Amino acid sequence: MHRRIGAVVMTLLMVASVATAGVGVVSANHVASASISDQTSGGHTVVVDDVYLPEGGFVAIHDSSLNDGGEAVLTSVRGTSGYLEAGNHSNVTVTLDEPLEDDETLIAMPHLDTDGDRTYEFVSSGGEEDGPSTNEDGDIVIDSANVTTTATVAMSDQSTGGSSVSVDRVELSESGFVAIHDSSLLDGNTFDSVRGVSGVLSAGVHEDVRVELDDELDNEDTIIPMPHKDTNDNGEYDFVTSEGDADGPFEDPNSDFDIVVDTAAVTPTDEASVSMNDTSTGGNFVVVDEAFLPNGGFVTVHDSTVLDGDVFDSIRGTSEYLEPGTHKDIHVTLDEPLEEDDTLVPMAHKDTNDNEAYDFPDSEGQQDGPYTTDSGDAVVDTANATVSALVSGSQQESNGNTVTVHHVDLSEGGFVTIHDPSLLGGATFDSVRGTSEYLEAGFHSDVEVTLDEPMKTSQTAIPMAHRDTNDNEEYDFVSSEGAEDGPYTANGGAVIDTYRASVQAQVTFTGQEDVSDTVTVDSVTLHNGGFVTLHDSTVLDGAVFDSVRGTSEYLGPGTHENVSVPVDEVPGGEDTFVAMPHLDTNGNEAYDFVTSEGADDAPYTVAGSANVAPATVTAVPEASVSISDQTTDGNSVTVDSASLSQGGFVTIHDGTLLDGATFDSVRGTSEYLESGDHSDIEVSLDTPYEEDGTAVAMPHLDTNGNQEYDFVDTEGGEDSPYTTEGGDIVLDDASLTVEDDDMGETDSMDDMTETDGDSSADGAGFGAVVALLAILGSVLAARRLN
Repeated sequence: MHRRIGAVVMTLLMVASVATAGVGVVSANHVASASISDQTSGGHTVVVDDVYLPEGGFVAIHDSSLNDGGEAVLTSVRGTSGYLEAGNHSNVTVTLDEPLEDDETLIAMPHLDTDGDRTYEFVSSGGEEDGPSTNEDGDIVIDSANVTTTATVAMSDQSTGGSSVSVDRVELSESGFVAIHDSSLLDGNTFDSVRGVSGVLSAGVHEDVRVELDDELDNEDTIIPMPHKDTNDNGEYDFVTSEGDADGPFEDPNSDFDIVVDTAAVTPTDEASVSMNDTSTGGNFVVVDEAFLPNGGFVTVHDSTVLDGDVFDSIRGTSEYLEPGTHKDIHVTLDEPLEEDDTLVPMAHKDTNDNEAYDFPDSEGQQDGPYTTDSGDAVVDTANATVSALVSGSQQESNGNTVTVHHVDLSEGGFVTIHDPSLLGGATFDSVRGTSEYLEAGFHSDVEVTLDEPMKTSQTAIPMAHRDTNDNEEYDFVSSEGAEDGPYTANGGAVIDTYRASVQAQVTFTGQEDVSDTVTVDSVTLHNGGFVTLHDSTVLDGAVFDSVRGTSEYLGPGTHENVSVPVDEVPGGEDTFVAMPHLDTNGNEAYDFVTSEGADDAPYTVAGSANVAPATVTAVPEASVSISDQTTDGNSVTVDSASLSQGGFVTIHDGTLLDGATFDSVRGTSEYLESGDHSDIEVSLDTPYEEDGTAVAMPHLDTNGNQEYDFVDTEGGEDSPYTTEGGDIVLDDASLTVEDDDMGETDSMDDMTETDGDSSADGAGFGAVVALLAILGSVLAARRLN
C-alpha cells in the first residue's frame, strides 16, 4: 500500500468472503441495511432494492475484487448513489462510473457521511472519510447479487401516428440497435416481424429513443422492442438481411425469452396532444414537457393574449420541425421574449405543406394550422410562466475542474454558480464550488464553469442562477455573505437544477518556474491508483509518446498532494506541460504506457478524451558563452559560441564595464537568438572600437518576449543577463586588436589575458543587476591576474 487506508480496511477484508456468498445483513430498524437482487443490466446502472440509513449517507457498489483486500477495498468501488436522507429508500438506481463488461457479483454497501458534506469521499480520501455502516456486532452491512451484463429495454404503452414509436430507455453494454417487432414475433415470425430499427447506439444509457417504422401500424398491436448487437461493427443493422448470422439480439438468461425484450401496447391514432408544466424562465427559452404529433409538425408557444383571440401576435416562439410521434422535453426559443409573468399556451401545429418550416403566421393561417380535437378545438395546454431564470444540465463525465451547464436563461443578466450537495444541508456559502463569468441577459447554451474548489469524486452538481445586484459584473454573493448577487427565485425557492457529475480522476496543476529536474503537480486524485505523467506541448500535436517528459512513482487510490515528478528537460526553457493521470492497467505499479506503445497504463478519460491539466513550466535559465582574442576592424566582433536555454541575445560590452559603466559600456548586441546552441555569432557594433580594448560577451534573456534587446532602454528592467544557479552572471571576455588600415594588423596589447570559454562573475544575483555589473571590473581584473 502506498497510502494509509483507515482501520475500516481490516473489517472489510473480514467480510469480503461473506459478500461474495450473497449473505445480506438483516438489521434492526436503527441499523443500516441494504438489499440487492440478482438482475440483468446494460452494464452502466444497477438497482438496489432497498436501503435503510438511520442517519443518512450513501449506498456504494463494489465488484468482487473486494475479496483481494488491500487497495482493492477502494478500487473495487464501481459507483455510488447520491446522498440519501435518513430513512428507507426503495429501487435506488446507482450509476456505475466504471461500466461492467462481463457478468459480475456486485456488493451493495451502505456508507456513512462522516463529515456531513453529502458527498461520498471514501475513495478520494483513501478510506479516511465516509466509511461503511456497521451492525450492532461491528460487522459491515452488505448484500450481494449476481449481475448479468447484457442490455435492458423499457417501453410504455403509447399512441402513434403509425409511422414511429418511442422507446423509453435502452441500456447497452456494447454498441448496437433497438429493433421494433410486431406481435407476429410471438408466432415465430423472427424476421418479417421487424417493423423498424433505430440508428446505431453507443454503449450506455439512451432515453426516449425514436424508431421510424418501415411498415406503418394500422391497427392496435403489441410491440416488442429488442436490443441487438452490432456484431460486425459496421454501424448497420444486418440481422434480417443476414438471416440472423449478424447483429443478433442481446441475450438474457434471466428472461422467459432468453433474450432482452419488453412489450408495449401501441395504438394508432390521429389525435394530437401537448402538455406543459408551470415553469420558470428568463423570458427567452421554455421547455414543453411532451407532445404527440401523429403526422409531425411543430409546437408553438403563445402568450395569454391568444385566449382573447389574438391568434398571430400572441406567438412567442416555435419548436424546430418534429417528426411524427411522441416527443419529450421540447426546447422552444422565444423570438419575442417574455418580460413579465404570464400564462403560456403551447399549441400543436401541423406541417400542412410538408416543407418542415413553420408558415402559420406568414401565411395568415393558410398553412400549418393547429391540430384539432374531435370538437374542432385547437390542441393546447396552459402553463404559468414565472419570468426569472432557468438553468438545466444533464449527467456528464467531468475532469473535476470544470462542469457544463447546458441551458442558462437569465432575465436580467448575472451568473450561474455550481454548488455541491452540502447546499441541501444548509451550507449556503461553503457549498459554492465555482461560478461562471458574467452572463448578459438572455439565453446561453453549454456554459462551462471552472471550479475554484475541484470535485475529487463523483457527486451531484447543483447549478444555481444568480443575479448581479450591484451591477459590477463580479460575483459577490459569497464575499458579501449573501448581501449582494443573490439567487434568482421562482415559486418561493432558488432557481436550480441537479445532475450527476462522474469524476474518476482529478488533477490540479498550476505550473512552476525555475525548474531544474523535477516538477511538482499540486494535487492528484486517482480512484483506481496509477500515475501522473507530464507531457510537453508536442502532445497537443499528436506526439503521444515522444512528448513524455516524466512520470510520478506509482500512486495508490485516493488523493495525493504535491506530487514530485522528475523531468528530463523543459523544451525551449519554457513550455506548456500537460499533467495527465494514467491507470496502472496491468497492476505492476510500473509505468508502461510508452514502452508498451499505449497497450498498458492508458490515461484516465473524460467523455472519451484523456483527462488533462495544462500549465506553463519554466526552466532555470541556463547559458554559456565563449569569445576568443581576435583582430577586428572595430565594427564587429565574433563570438565563438553561445548556448541559450530560453533564447535571447549576446551583448558586447567594452572595458569601461570595469569602471562601472553598466549601460554605456554596451557596444552592440546580436540579433535575437532562438533557444539552443549557436556558433560564430557576428555582432555588429553600434559604437565601433577605434583602438585596441576588451570585449565582454554576455548572454541576455528576452524577458518580455518581444525579440528586441531592451536592457539598456529600460535601464535593466527587461532582458536581464543569464545567471548561474549561484546567481553569478554568465560572461566571457577577450582582447580585441583593432586593425589599422594603414599599418595592417597589430599585435594585441594584452597578451597576458586568458579566457576560460565559460565564465561568470561573483555577485548577489540579478536582483541588483546594475550594482552587480558595476563590480565586474574587479572580478575581471582578478581573472587577468590569475
